[in-house]
Amino acid sequence: MSDSKSETRDGMHIEWDVGITMSDGVVLRADIFRPAEKGQYPVILSYGPYAKGLAFQEGYPSAWDRMVEKHPDVTAGSSNIYQSWEVVDPEKWVPDGYACVRVDSRGCGNSPGYVDHFSPRETLDFAHCIEWSGTQAWSNGKVGLNGISYYAINQWHVASLQPEHLAACCVWEGSADWYRDMTHHGGILSTFWENWYDMQVKTVQHGLGERGPRSRVTGALVCGSETLSDEELEHNRAEFGSEIFAHSLDDDYHQARSPVWSRVTAPLLSCGNWGGQGLHPRGNFEGFVRAASDNKWLEAHGREHWTEFYTDYGVKLQKRFFDHFLKGEDNGWDKQPRVKLQVRHLDRFVERDEEDWPIPRTQWTRFYLHSEGMRLSQTPSQETASISFDALGDGITFLSDPLEEQTELTGPSALKISISSSTSDADLFAIVRVFSPDGEEVVFQGAIDPHTPIAQGWLRASHRKLDEELSEPWRPYHTHDEKEPLVPGSSVDLDIEIWPTCIVIPPGYRIGLSIRGKDYEYAKSTGARLSNFKNELTGCGAFLHNHPLDRPIELFDGETTLHMGPEKEAYLLLPVIPEVV
Repeated sequence: MSDSKSETRDGMHIEWDVGITMSDGVVLRADIFRPAEKGQYPVILSYGPYAKGLAFQEGYPSAWDRMVEKHPDVTAGSSNIYQSWEVVDPEKWVPDGYACVRVDSRGCGNSPGYVDHFSPRETLDFAHCIEWSGTQAWSNGKVGLNGISYYAINQWHVASLQPEHLAACCVWEGSADWYRDMTHHGGILSTFWENWYDMQVKTVQHGLGERGPRSRVTGALVCGSETLSDEELEHNRAEFGSEIFAHSLDDDYHQARSPVWSRVTAPLLSCGNWGGQGLHPRGNFEGFVRAASDNKWLEAHGREHWTEFYTDYGVKLQKRFFDHFLKGEDNGWDKQPRVKLQVRHLDRFVERDEEDWPIPRTQWTRFYLHSEGMRLSQTPSQETASISFDALGDGITFLSDPLEEQTELTGPSALKISISSSTSDADLFAIVRVFSPDGEEVVFQGAIDPHTPIAQGWLRASHRKLDEELSEPWRPYHTHDEKEPLVPGSSVDLDIEIWPTCIVIPPGYRIGLSIRGKDYEYAKSTGARLSNFKNELTGCGAFLHNHPLDRPIELFDGETTLHMGPEKEAYLLLPVIPEVV
């Protein structure tokens, strides 16, 4: 086991590999960055699996290079040698009177133990780290949680335990519901987590020792001094992909890895990304709406998944929030509007404050599906019709007439349709799209993918059962507690949740809806890739639904038929936002 070391450098007192003993005796390791002057400081804590000693620039070079090229404010004012993936840069926080604590989660980096992500054991570890940080001599007793993605997701979980010293959470692009947000979209298995495990966790598992990286700052082995065999490493980690696949419903496995909203009472700032379809934004919006906290705020932005967290915009926002709740500063945060949106236009973002989410003045507008001309129209169809398509194919697309005036869509959407299948199940992929007057699709730099569509939703027909208490017209909520197979040839009604989005559409453009039998694919192959993902980025990033065992040919390779007409109204419910006069 590594021994801790301390030094003063770059204006900070740094303690490397400090041991924190868990309730079962396992000792996790943390790096602590705090002001050189003695005193008691509020704590910014992160706990996760990406190895605290691995430099951002070395572990995720393509993401780093893209970010610093486009956003020079990220690197300004810092040596950047302490930058790590998805956590704060201590050189930008310690000078403002914060202690930054980074903990390697159990079984990862320099912390020994069994890797079992988002498990109750890991959440207990996180809570213990909060309590440990809140009782150190250099701590003022108030601990704030901050970080992106994994370092955000587990904040929802640990907040449910209500540790005494937890004073505030900044959940930056953090999904929440282990089933609906992360492993099964509408009941369809996401292959992301199994691939993520291979690319981002096994590569920094504790016990890699000499086979793993070294810290660019200290030269120490990032994954512990002991070098284990492949068999020993495998023995020390869960079979993550297999476990997820084995739990196809929202059972105890998933619920133990999801927040209890009635117990999430800490002050929170939930920050989502419009382009994060397939992982985080649903959790950010759902968390803001459902958390029991009396002090909660929502922010939504665009660009890459990691970018705005590190820009001046993001850092200033985070510090205002934490200065108020961790330092007690009267900085006006208590008067901060509950919702801050970076409203997305075709070529820019425009900041705007709102009072709640969904936006109270939303004009929920139905766009009905018409078989004649494959149109979207605000007038219901009077024609009874049906359209069939390959159940695993590209599906069908409906288009509105050119918009007569600028139209803003900001919020969640929902699709109501009636379908039948030639087999006993069917997967539906609903894609909201925008097309220019010359027919070119409008796509955006998403959280991961450079060609992300406006919005996406998913539903497996056998998972169509709704939770009547939690469902809203604009956000159907499925129970996912049992499967209801289709009777081939018999129609059923489906309500498909489409994740929140934001786009201001110019006049002359068209709104599109595609109903597909497989993941969206951008029309033009670009060869775009990131170093931490296996697949080419073709429109959905790494969030694909193509596991052959989850979609066996004999069950899903049939024909899907969409039924429309006065008795089977099919419509897309969109959140139209009127201009403020």
